[in-house]
Amino acid sequence: MSREWNLRTVPAELAARYRAEGLWVDRTLGQWVEASIDRNRSNAFRAYSEVRPYDGTFGELDRAARSLAAALRRQGVGSGSVVVMQLPNWAEAAVTFWATAYLGAVIVPVVASYGAKEVDYILRAVTPEVVVTPERFRRTDFLELYEPLLAEHPDSRWLVVGDTPAAGLPRGAAPLAGLLEGEPVAAPAPVDPHDPAVIAFTSGTTRDPKGVIHSHLTLAAEVLQAGTRVGDDASGTGPFPLVGSPVGHFAGMLGAFLRPLLANTEIHLVDVWDPARVLRLMVAHDLTMAGGATYFLTSLLDHPDFGEEHLRRIPAVGLGGSPVPVAVARRAAELGIRLFRSYGCTEHPSSTASALDDPEAKRLETDGKPLRGVDLRLDDDGQIITRGPELFVGYTDPALTAAAFDADGWYHSGDVGVLDDDGYLTITDRVTDLIIRGGENISAQEIEELFLTLDGVAEVVVVAEPDERLGERVAAVFTTRPGAPAPTLDQVRDHLRAHGLGHQKWPASLHHVRDLPRTPSGKVQKYRLRQQLRTGQLEHRV
Repeated sequence: MSREWNLRTVPAELAARYRAEGLWVDRTLGQWVEASIDRNRSNAFRAYSEVRPYDGTFGELDRAARSLAAALRRQGVGSGSVVVMQLPNWAEAAVTFWATAYLGAVIVPVVASYGAKEVDYILRAVTPEVVVTPERFRRTDFLELYEPLLAEHPDSRWLVVGDTPAAGLPRGAAPLAGLLEGEPVAAPAPVDPHDPAVIAFTSGTTRDPKGVIHSHLTLAAEVLQAGTRVGDDASGTGPFPLVGSPVGHFAGMLGAFLRPLLANTEIHLVDVWDPARVLRLMVAHDLTMAGGATYFLTSLLDHPDFGEEHLRRIPAVGLGGSPVPVAVARRAAELGIRLFRSYGCTEHPSSTASALDDPEAKRLETDGKPLRGVDLRLDDDGQIITRGPELFVGYTDPALTAAAFDADGWYHSGDVGVLDDDGYLTITDRVTDLIIRGGENISAQEIEELFLTLDGVAEVVVVAEPDERLGERVAAVFTTRPGAPAPTLDQVRDHLRAHGLGHQKWPASLHHVRDLPRTPSGKVQKYRLRQQLRTGQLEHRV
């Protein structure tokens, strides 16, 4: 199916440079997957789950993925088609991702915690040919969530992961398992490597999630770039990384289903990050943590069961995707963990990183240097502006693309940082109002608009508040109308739930104040509120 995404054009001199440096390779995602699995067909694939455990091999899941691709191809799904996948860290997510790659279609991962409001927007933005969901996971009944939403998309095929037979599913839904046993496709579909391969939705400063489009070229460049940070382990020995980042998130999906293929390692997933259980899995299966947001490390270090048998399985770790407090980095170093930091976003996943052989102060206190092929500079306000081979090719909303890029291909990140004399970057703030909770971007404006519909609320500002486990959490600072009572935290959360907002976006704390700090023109000074939250100087807390 041919679609017009209005993607940006990479300047010719940059494209030529990326190819000359081996950072752009004219292979499709399907070709990367096929070649990598062929080298590692007997490697273990394990999903640790209370509801859908799996213990098999790359080859076994590859056979299922090729069968799914063949079945969908017979139904008209192919190059340019869109497949929305909202699945936990289960084997079926790998099957869906690899099948989509073989078809030359576009995969749209959606985090399992997204609610009706976010999902409805995504479906309208991409009009998918295929939607893959679980029956239910944790607190969410996905059949109940999707049935009214997909009634607005009657041409979308709905595939469900679960044990309910077809007769017990909503109208239009079918079991995914029924498509995994047929004749498999023999080879990946031929597509242009410049075409879209992934659309990752990430909350930003706008009220709705932003659809970030990556091509086959930028996706492969990102995975190859990540492998240069600490080197690939081709030995086939442990400890093997345990991926806890949700595969519905761009970084989690690549870390689970693509990066291990190129690194010649095993794949180990866990669908619920329970630190006590993770620590048991580490010892039982000789696993280490796969890196990512700060929370994944601190949740283990802080657990009473953490001991020497776990520490020796974390010789090194890379953290990024959310703020990395220097205190956390120093604590890891004191334990003997060689920690390095990195900076990136869904739009430009690998911008900077430190290396394991960098001086300790650089590894622990900065976010590293620009990676190979990456150009980085700061504008007059300290905003970080980048170019690079893994930089995305545009948003699903062309207006956002036009606003983010200049004519020379520079991406304006909205993040603020400083560069030291040795070229190491340190993130200091954000121009935008993003809250990065456990590695996931959350839009303040979206929460503010819903919060303001509560009775008696006069004004509200949502900002990031420091959190030892997650890096940041959502805090709401608000005023009320004269005589109106302040809502309680439970009332606010019930209100947001009723409007379909995912639970990860609910405020962790409320702060009822008499007035808000403002500029002379009347604009609220969010940076001052963040400062006051960090120092505990807000006048009142609910």
